[in-house]
Amino acid sequence: MIERRKQTEIVELLSTAPSVAILGPRQVGKTTLALALADQQPSLYLDLQSEADQVKLTDPGYYLRQHADKLIVLDEIHRAPGIFSALRGIIDENRRAGRRTGQFLILGSASLDLLRQSGESLAGRIAFAEMFPLDLREVGQGAGADLWLRGGYPDSFQAATDRQSDQWRQDFIRTYLERDIPEFGPRIPAERLRRFWTMLAHLHGGLMNAAQLARNLDVDSKTVATYLDLLVDLLLVRRLPPWHANVGKRLVKSPKVYLRDTGVLHTLLQIPTLDALLGHPKLGDSWEGFVIENIAAALKGLARPYFYRTAAGAEIDLILDFGSEIWAIEIKRNATPRLSKGFHLACEDLQPARRMVVHGGDETFRLEGGVEAVALVDLMLEIAG
Repeated sequence: MIERRKQTEIVELLSTAPSVAILGPRQVGKTTLALALADQQPSLYLDLQSEADQVKLTDPGYYLRQHADKLIVLDEIHRAPGIFSALRGIIDENRRAGRRTGQFLILGSASLDLLRQSGESLAGRIAFAEMFPLDLREVGQGAGADLWLRGGYPDSFQAATDRQSDQWRQDFIRTYLERDIPEFGPRIPAERLRRFWTMLAHLHGGLMNAAQLARNLDVDSKTVATYLDLLVDLLLVRRLPPWHANVGKRLVKSPKVYLRDTGVLHTLLQIPTLDALLGHPKLGDSWEGFVIENIAAALKGLARPYFYRTAAGAEIDLILDFGSEIWAIEIKRNATPRLSKGFHLACEDLQPARRMVVHGGDETFRLEGGVEAVALVDLMLEIAG
């Protein structure tokens, strides 16, 4: 079992909040992590996909009050949206009795629905943590190529062979299309949604063009927006917003789109091996998305990610906005990176506190113009502290 860095964060949140919600896509390891925490203390685990556990919660307030002295883990919470009001009542009762932390651990596979439900009922009573697939710090630099090719879902990453890993991802995609997505959103024909997901894979790292996608799918732009919103809310797709700064330039206003797991990206693009990936036209875009997701996993809300591009060609792959300062990050797979003129022009526009290029090697060194060339794992460790 790979030790998840998220575990320390969850323990800290449980020590300060009465309830904690772990959000993340299916199969990312939420249940495994929750059960590991539950094993360390008196606990009750309820899987709301289980009919037997659903029956126990016919009167949730009555049943849960019988276990008030335990950590209660509620898995697949979207299947019981009415339970939040009961949790609020129990939390408030326990607060009055002197217990204020570590009562409920809630697991959800979608961001928007869970945030809406809990935000209405548990305001001031819940903390949130997003669980990412495995990242480079967790698997180690030596396994970086496998992590990039196979993605960070534990079963995919730990498969015995690349072929078995790819088969797992094919089954994962099929299950999402046929069973999971219909639970969260409007009824969408599975084959159409697969086509849309595959189109996004080909668009990965590029600007969102809803009109073009709509023409290719033979639907309207509003329908495309609905599909995209759903995949973003299910934490399967990242919509990276453009940086809007008052720099007197014509800025690109469309977001960039990335599939959040490169393993799923490679399966949709039919890239089964590292050799196939190294010869594929999407090589650079795939690496860029891999770097962005690993950095996002290290950020833990410390900064907001953007990209910057002007109509004149100035461009920065990733901007991290820490509030008090911004960092400009270019992403290159080559271990001896060369920076484009567009990056330097963009830095002149924005005057970032730090200028960096994340490369595919394992060393950190200086380039001309005050630019730091950094290995991905070194930057992750610096950000995470």
